[in-house]
Amino acid sequence: MELQKKLEILADAAKYDASCASSGATRKNSSNGKGVGSTGGAGICHSYAPDGRCISLLKVLLTNRCLYDCHYCINRRSSNVQRAAFTPAEVVKLTLDFYKRNYIEGLFLSSGIIRNADHTMEMVIEVARALREDHDFRGYIHLKTIPEASVALIEKAGQLADRISINIELPDEESLKILAPEKSLKRTRIAMGKIRHRVENASEIRRERKGKRSPEARFATGQSTQVIVGADKSTDQTFLNRSHDLYSNYRLRRVYYSAFSPIPEPSAILPLQAPPLIREHRLYQADWLMRFYGFAAHEIVSDQLPNLDLDLDPKLSWALRNRHLFPVDLNRAEKLMLYRVPGLGIRNADRILGIRRYGAIRIQDLIRLKVSLKKVLPFIITKDHHPNTRELDHDNLRARFAPPAKQLELNLS
Repeated sequence: MELQKKLEILADAAKYDASCASSGATRKNSSNGKGVGSTGGAGICHSYAPDGRCISLLKVLLTNRCLYDCHYCINRRSSNVQRAAFTPAEVVKLTLDFYKRNYIEGLFLSSGIIRNADHTMEMVIEVARALREDHDFRGYIHLKTIPEASVALIEKAGQLADRISINIELPDEESLKILAPEKSLKRTRIAMGKIRHRVENASEIRRERKGKRSPEARFATGQSTQVIVGADKSTDQTFLNRSHDLYSNYRLRRVYYSAFSPIPEPSAILPLQAPPLIREHRLYQADWLMRFYGFAAHEIVSDQLPNLDLDLDPKLSWALRNRHLFPVDLNRAEKLMLYRVPGLGIRNADRILGIRRYGAIRIQDLIRLKVSLKKVLPFIITKDHHPNTRELDHDNLRARFAPPAKQLELNLS
């Protein structure tokens, strides 16, 4: 099979994996005239997949042949799709050729499981090894690791890559047993724990040696994972609780939420329709609240309300459920409470803290900060604004922020 045809098949097969961000990579460059490529901490841009999508990395599978039979996966063993496989040398050639043409600045490499987990990891590692050692490639490399692979191989992958990831796919063991019987959440957690230990150990060595290079300090800057939303009956509470566990216990950089997409010739146990994309968006918003705004998962979702409100963003939804905490005086409130005001982001909340050191906050200050007054005014007090508390308690307040009702269409066919 020609290389171009392989690229079309294996780039398209990789598009379902969202966990390929490049943020957090250690800065490397070839400005000294040695090596090929560079990695900027702000991320990577301008690459194109065969279907025209603008992406930041050459994002491909080593092969879409797979021993596993995960029901939700287009590349599962029983799937009737065209198969292809790169050799490690072909992926190396593509990466270098695309970089030299200024198409990409890095590589995201995953693979179906061929023969066994260790054999697959050895082939993935060989690509990274050849790029780093044979060609002195200093661009970004993200490797998808396999939890069933040996610890030594995952260690080697981490030494060569800027970021590594292991997809848990589904948030609990019961769902995995039904939809991905070859996978185990327990094995994945064990692998993540070992990666976390190695990441932290390398980071500590770098701090002690003040950035000086050493073999012990060479390891990926972090790990990420992906979960599929809507393939099973897991609630948003289940997803967010799992994400909280991964952030707290394994120090993951990111959890990516990918809405389930119906695939050709699907399994009979899969849903017939994809979940609304707004659900994926709300999960990202809730995840952001946990990572940066100081929210706990149980504040955003609960046993009584296990799913996010699709009509409102999670912070506004939380505020409407906790109206007794509002209005918040912008001239007196602590930072974490400012973070919880609908319409105030972290940057503007921090700016307000700085402004009020020199004078009382007024509405005009919020206008200069380009704060959304429609969203924020019912929940705040300023020097020149005191909201009517009866308005805050009114049942119609939610309707002010919810999207307008849509006219249903009659189907006369």
